[in-house]
Amino acid sequence: MSRPDTKRPKAPPRRKIPRSFKDLTPAKHFNPRTFFQELVLKGWFTPRHGQPHRPVFPKLKYGEVAITWIGHASFLIQFTDLNVLIDPNFANWLFLLKRLKRAGLKMKDLPPIDVVLLTHAHFDHFHKPTLRKLPHPKIGIMPRGVGDLATNLGFSRVIELEHWESFSQGDWKVTFTPSKHWGARTLHDQHRGYGGFVLEHQGRKIYHAGDSAFFHGFEEIGRKLAPEIALLPIGAYYPESFRRVHMGPDQAVEAFKALHAKYLIPMHYGTFKLSFEELDEPPRWLREIAREENLTAQIKILDEGVPKVF
Repeated sequence: MSRPDTKRPKAPPRRKIPRSFKDLTPAKHFNPRTFFQELVLKGWFTPRHGQPHRPVFPKLKYGEVAITWIGHASFLIQFTDLNVLIDPNFANWLFLLKRLKRAGLKMKDLPPIDVVLLTHAHFDHFHKPTLRKLPHPKIGIMPRGVGDLATNLGFSRVIELEHWESFSQGDWKVTFTPSKHWGARTLHDQHRGYGGFVLEHQGRKIYHAGDSAFFHGFEEIGRKLAPEIALLPIGAYYPESFRRVHMGPDQAVEAFKALHAKYLIPMHYGTFKLSFEELDEPPRWLREIAREENLTAQIKILDEGVPKVF
């Protein structure tokens, strides 16, 4: 499979799991002072934009699925009889890091939540204050080694999965899939798992990749689980060392092709400034690649807080 012709260089070789703050910001390409000045300090003086919508949730028929992008990697997935949240994060601040685009809807406007899927323990994906305020979701599903973080967050049941393990209840099923990232919440808890999920219900299959660099595991996920809709990250890819743990739009398209999915919904951009590309570059570049690759009809860039029925 050939890579799309892009303006960015190809991804560098794989790196080891980050062991220090400098590794996280990213490895040896700039110092913590640069990280603070460019990603934290400048964000303080950047006006927050975007407004939450009062969502109009559609009346679904059996087999229809409504997908609402909340922002960053957070989604609400709805069926006629099942509401699923993935990596919910309604925070305006992550410690010193400012949220630059507001969540697409308010937490009070969420429907009752049946299941919460949490891809890994990083603070922007496993956001405890958000989880604590949810109206008592019944089940939380997360990677192996993450369950202790869910204590006293309101879940009636916590499920930890290894890669390729599944959990099902009634007619729905969730399978935990590999990714190319890392799972530590701090520098000292390397035991925590990480990955993505494929949600199956009413004949539909939706894949949320979590955080991931491009890797050939996407081919295996496509072969084993055949997701129809792929929620793929497209931001936090520059400088190039970030591509060891994240994807740019070019590699997200490559992953989409490897999965053989029908639709690509991009995520993980435009909310928090986590890297050095401009906030509006990822969707602009994705649209450009889509035109060049004749994929415009298959790539669905969602507006935050607006449900889209598939």
